[in-house]
Amino acid sequence: METTSRAGATAASGERDPGVDGRAPEGGRPVDGYLLASFPWYGLDQAFAGPRWLMQVGTSADGTVEHGALGHGDMPTLKSSLPMADPAPDAQRFAVVVTLAHRPLRRSADGTGVLEATSVNSAAWLAGSGLLSYTWPHRMERSLRQDWLEQQTAIAWELADDLAGSAWSTLTLPVDGVPTPFHYRESEYGWVLAGSASTAHIGAYGRGMSAYGLAFAVVPDITAYEG
Repeated sequence: METTSRAGATAASGERDPGVDGRAPEGGRPVDGYLLASFPWYGLDQAFAGPRWLMQVGTSADGTVEHGALGHGDMPTLKSSLPMADPAPDAQRFAVVVTLAHRPLRRSADGTGVLEATSVNSAAWLAGSGLLSYTWPHRMERSLRQDWLEQQTAIAWELADDLAGSAWSTLTLPVDGVPTPFHYRESEYGWVLAGSASTAHIGAYGRGMSAYGLAFAVVPDITAYEG
């Protein structure tokens, strides 16, 4: 990538996946990690009237919050690995918004290395890997799942590294009311998009909910996502 690498993105995210269930810091509430962030969180704007829920924050080695994800709609499970066009009445519909702090090139907390700058590519990677965490082919033999995950993870990384490639199109969506360009792609499992706002990079992924009608906004009260 131009401004990040897989190692850099992993270090920035504290080696945590953005798509896993929300977990609280030891002895605290899930929302506590979000409250420690030095940047604002983005979610769907107030036009979205469905359920909202916390997922998980990612931290650097020194505990600094680097990114996190907020869920909207149905809380996804492996049932969402059904084909994207599956007409089943219980097909899940959700959108997850990932906020990634703007970070320049910087030294690691222990002073032994360098963390590369975060970028739109980083947000695309976090969103793409987040979608993978909910799209396990549930009919696949367990012995083959790891191979599938490694293959799909490599593909997601390559796609995030080439936002100018043919796999991506441009989609303009409101961010705090301002039309903002995003890189957008679809697959049989769902969609992924990534762009930048003035205060953070924004990634998103989902299925069942059209990305074309979404609008993002700074979350005025993160505790509203506690459920």
